[in-house]
Amino acid sequence: MSGISSLDSKASGKMGVRAVVYYMVTTLIAVFIGIVIVMIIRPGRGSRDSPMVKNGNIEPVQATDAFLDLIRNMFPPNLVEACFIQHKTVYKKIVHTRNVTVTLNLTDSLNITDPHLVENLSRVLHPIQETVEETVPVSGSSAGVNALGLVVFSMCFGLVIGNMKEQGQALKEFFDCLNEAIMRLVAIIIWYAPVGILFLIAGKIVEMKDLAEMGGQLGMYTLSVIVGLLIHGLFVLPLLYFLVTRRNPYSFIGGLLQALITALGTSSSSATLPITFRCLEENNHVDKRVTRFILPVGATINMDGTALYEAVAAIFIAQVNGMDLNFGQILTISITATAASIGAAGIPQGGLVTMVIVLTSVGLPTEDITLIITVDWFLDRLRTTTNVLGDSLGAGIVEHLSREELQNQDADLRNSVIEENEKPYQLICQDNDTPNNLNNETTM
Repeated sequence: MSGISSLDSKASGKMGVRAVVYYMVTTLIAVFIGIVIVMIIRPGRGSRDSPMVKNGNIEPVQATDAFLDLIRNMFPPNLVEACFIQHKTVYKKIVHTRNVTVTLNLTDSLNITDPHLVENLSRVLHPIQETVEETVPVSGSSAGVNALGLVVFSMCFGLVIGNMKEQGQALKEFFDCLNEAIMRLVAIIIWYAPVGILFLIAGKIVEMKDLAEMGGQLGMYTLSVIVGLLIHGLFVLPLLYFLVTRRNPYSFIGGLLQALITALGTSSSSATLPITFRCLEENNHVDKRVTRFILPVGATINMDGTALYEAVAAIFIAQVNGMDLNFGQILTISITATAASIGAAGIPQGGLVTMVIVLTSVGLPTEDITLIITVDWFLDRLRTTTNVLGDSLGAGIVEHLSREELQNQDADLRNSVIEENEKPYQLICQDNDTPNNLNNETTM
């Protein structure tokens, strides 16, 4: 809500549309790169140490139903329910009986040679009852936060708050303060995270029978994510910047080194925002109106690195479990990874939370997230750096495309200042305070 409410005002409407289009295009490209890389390298190939955990009453959801569940979850019936329940199609077995007619040939079994009897007895209809077990999809629910529904509501509510202008300022400030308070609370909790992660990893290591094989799988998984991030960050994003602005993208990236190093160290795009502002405005001379408008929203909804990582991680977990994903499931992963990256918080390891959306969309076990926690602390820093790079290049692209609107705003501002300076000073009186009354009061 805090970030999307910044997309208001008619003067910045075109700028907001360009920013959102850039965010969606780059995120989809990142997901595509991640899927291609993980399908080529196949880091999860090999045998699984422990069998995949399944619920005996619920079968894995089909790709079509998972995609429809994604749409249903975007519009939860109420926000309270969305905090702990999400819609999920379940498969129920129905047993029913039906009448089946069986044709019996009696002439062969009785050795009848009479032509008349053969003609009468060759085809005898015998009705029987057959029990049929059928699996049908039914509407159901599963425990877990419906993060996608909350994100969609928050985006719509943020747009409404932004369009309210002065009337919505109080709400905007409330959510800004709430966001800051939660960020500080999470920063405190993060200090205790290593203890919990230590025991999660220890428990997973104890379950493993072949540490060498799992280590090799994690190594290839790490390599897949790094290759995807490098391709997206060093080739795709600079190419987009060059095609739009016709300027050298690497000199622009050179002015962002301090912000990129800060992102690598803090692993938080939100914590890097002040440094990103300074690098763009002082080193790359990007207009402040663009940076103050684009970067906070980008830090909230533009997560190229997170989207790429979640697509790679989901397919890696499927490969580890020996699941062959069809085209529909891969398409579902790409869509859910894009949506989940929008809902990921700009805090350390925020992508792990939204990974649940991607895994549940294709019926993968969410408990296998602990497999990738071992290397996630390192990959999180790299994908955060990619996120900050994407936001910064996006600010440069939006400024180039919006230069006419910015120049018009500057011209209007100069004209209004000139008109204000040229106005003659006038005495403003109320109806009962006419000059005559004032003179009489002065005489008295």
